[in-house]
Amino acid sequence: MTDALRENSYPGERLGFPEIGAGSIARPGRRLAALAIDWACALIVSIAFFAYDSFATLAIFVAVQVVFLPTLGGSPGHRLLGLRLLLVHGGWVGLWRPIVRTLLLALVIPAVIWDADQRGLHDKAAGTVLLRG
Repeated sequence: MTDALRENSYPGERLGFPEIGAGSIARPGRRLAALAIDWACALIVSIAFFAYDSFATLAIFVAVQVVFLPTLGGSPGHRLLGLRLLLVHGGWVGLWRPIVRTLLLALVIPAVIWDADQRGLHDKAAGTVLLRG
């Protein structure tokens, strides 16, 4: 088997993460479910306090991401589904990376363009990776 084929045998292998279980790359189903949880929570708050203003929903979503990514290691949706956000080589994400990641996530396009490791452009730009807990 060539190195190129072996290098991409599963998402996260070339980054040094396990194929399955804790510490493996978060798969699309969990990522989308976490996003849906976070968006639903932002929508509920927007309906309750802003008579469903779409800008308020987006602002609430962004605020929750920016606050919880560095403090809890993931958004409420991430944490409920057993996911955590780390730097690619481990460690705390800091303060500026969640801002960059969230702004790109809010643009949508960077989040739906993935590499072989199932990292969206928003994660690549921020130097982060979403892992299973």
